Order: sequence, then structure tokens, then C-alpha cells
Amino acid sequence: MGIIISKKGKEAQVIDKSDFQKEHNLQEYITKNPASIPIYELKEDKRLFVAKREFPTNSGPIDALAVDEDGDIYVIETKLYKNPDKRTVVAQALDYGAALWKHMTDFRDFIEILDQETMNKFNLRFREKIQEFFSLEDDQVDYVLDALQKNLIQGNIKFVVLMDSIDEKLKDLIIYLNQNSQFDIYAIQLEYYKYEDYEIIIPRMFGAEVKKRVSKYSDTKQWDRESWNKELKNRGGPDEVDIVERLENLAEKRSLSFGWSSDRKDHRATFWFFFNSCRLFGIRVDGKIEIRFDKIMKYPPFDDKVKRQELATKLNEIPDVQLPSNLTLTGFPSISITALKSDDSQNTFYKALDWCIKEIKDAQKS
Repeated sequence: MGIIISKKGKEAQVIDKSDFQKEHNLQEYITKNPASIPIYELKEDKRLFVAKREFPTNSGPIDALAVDEDGDIYVIETKLYKNPDKRTVVAQALDYGAALWKHMTDFRDFIEILDQETMNKFNLRFREKIQEFFSLEDDQVDYVLDALQKNLIQGNIKFVVLMDSIDEKLKDLIIYLNQNSQFDIYAIQLEYYKYEDYEIIIPRMFGAEVKKRVSKYSDTKQWDRESWNKELKNRGGPDEVDIVERLENLAEKRSLSFGWSSDRKDHRATFWFFFNSCRLFGIRVDGKIEIRFDKIMKYPPFDDKVKRQELATKLNEIPDVQLPSNLTLTGFPSISITALKSDDSQNTFYKALDWCIKEIKDAQKS
């Protein structure tokens, strides 16, 4: 099947599908262009960093090993449709995942391999590279590395079978495995076209919708206000619950709306505060307050970095709060709820919040 290309609605041309000449070319392409893997279909804004090609295991090298900013590990196996071994690709991917879990028992060895790769390519250690790639703050990088270690030890590995063309039998197999297993496996088809100096890739993912339906009920804890307060109190103490209640009263007086989110990582269960659909900050059940620079930067005037820096300066005026010196102003740095224990700290935070609301109101009027 071809695609139609035209210039300003004229001179339409049919461009036939091209082929990746070798699996090596396919691996190289996804390494240089990780956005070609449509992982965003699983979760909005999710994207992959391809950390290493030919990752060594006792069962042989993994074609590509990738991670995301939630600390999930992806084993990616590539096959061209013309390859006679294409029907074994699922078993091969699972074999590599089992070898990774069974024999990569020392997390330091795992990171050392990734360090060598990122140092060779970017002159950065793995930690520094993912911080740059995902625009993370220091504490967020710690979270990613902790999650990576936990997933490696427990064998929580996601699998991606990536081909230039996927037949119906393989699609059925992927759907069947996702419906009847505890692991995630996805098939991705990359249709490849060439036109003059342009390369056109059309990605299609199979297996995602089935896993979404399964995980919605089995993998995610369902939180309500009572269970959230109880968990917060168990992890921190009554002072934290009291501070949250004060923040909620503050939000009601300022006509802020509330929302909940949670995922399989229970400490990410979050009570959100919105103003005019803009997510200002969130309170996590692990006792952290996230300042959502990544969300407010989508709204004027905070699409201007100078304004975000002003907000960061006001937050740094809170006693016992010091945002990271290398703050990117595009992520979501966190502060401890207990940093707002004193009246002085709370009032300074409220002033920063009021300033933020006023700035958004003024921008929306103009």
C-alpha cells in the first residue's frame, strides 16, 4: 500500500513502501529516533530512551534495551518480515527478559553497562543522560533509578516486538498473551517510505488496548479520600494530614478544583490542585508536594521561562525549602509537606500560589 504526497494540493504522487535493508538499519533507526516507537499510546506524554543496543545477556544480546521516566524496562526485539525466523521473535524476546532477570542480579553491573554506552555516545553517565533526556530534577532521577532496580529484581519487564510488517497470526498471539499474562508485550509495525531526502515512518502498535483494559482493574489501586489520608498518616504523621487539610481549605477559598490520579506505583497517588484547567501542584501520598512546571509552562504567561523562574524564586523564599540549583523549570520538583509545617512557611507558599493565579488570570484577560 502506498501513500500520496502532494505540494500545496498539486502534483500528487504515489510513494510505494520501502524496505529496511537489514535489521541493523532498523535497530539504528529506533536508537536515533526513539519517538518512532509509539509508547505514548500507553500513557500520554510517555516516551522511551533507548539506552543500549546489543545489551548482553546469558541468552545472547538484546537488540535494544530502553527505559522510560517511570523506571520501566523495555526489551526490544527487531525482525524484518523477510527474515525466516520472524515467528520465533516473541519467544526470543521472552528468553532475553528471563535471562536479564535471572542473571543480572547486581544492579551496579546493569548501570555500569549503561554508563559505558552513554559515556561513549554522549560523554555523560546514564544518570546524567536520563536526567537530560526526560528533563528531570535530582530527586526524580533517584526515583527512576529506584524503580529500575525494583523492576529488574522482580523481573517486571515490558516487551516490544518491532517489525517492518506484522501478519495477523502474530497480532493474534500478542493480543492473546496480553489478555492472559501478567507481563506486557506489544507489537509495533513501522511502515517505511522514502521520498527524495525525506524518510517517512508510520508506526502502528498492537496489543496496547487489551493491556489497558486488564491493568485498569488489576494493577492500579483505587484510592479515595479516606484511604489516601490513612496512607499519608501511616507514612508521615498527623501533621502532614493537617497541612493537607489546610491546603484544601485554601484551595476552596481560591476556587481551585481538585483531581485524583494514581498508578501501579502507590507512592505516586496524587491529590491535584487545578486553576482554570491548569495543574498547579499536587500532593503525593508519600508526603511530597510536586510543583508542576511541566504543566503550567503550557499556559501563558508561564510559557515564558522568565515567569517560571520568578515562581521558583518565590518558592525558594519559603523557610526550609531549597529547590535544586540545576532546576530545569520544565519538570516537577518536589518539596516535603513538612516544609510547610510553620505558619510562616504556609503563608509564603500561599503568597506564591496567589501570585501564580493572578498571573494566569491577567494573561487570560489580555
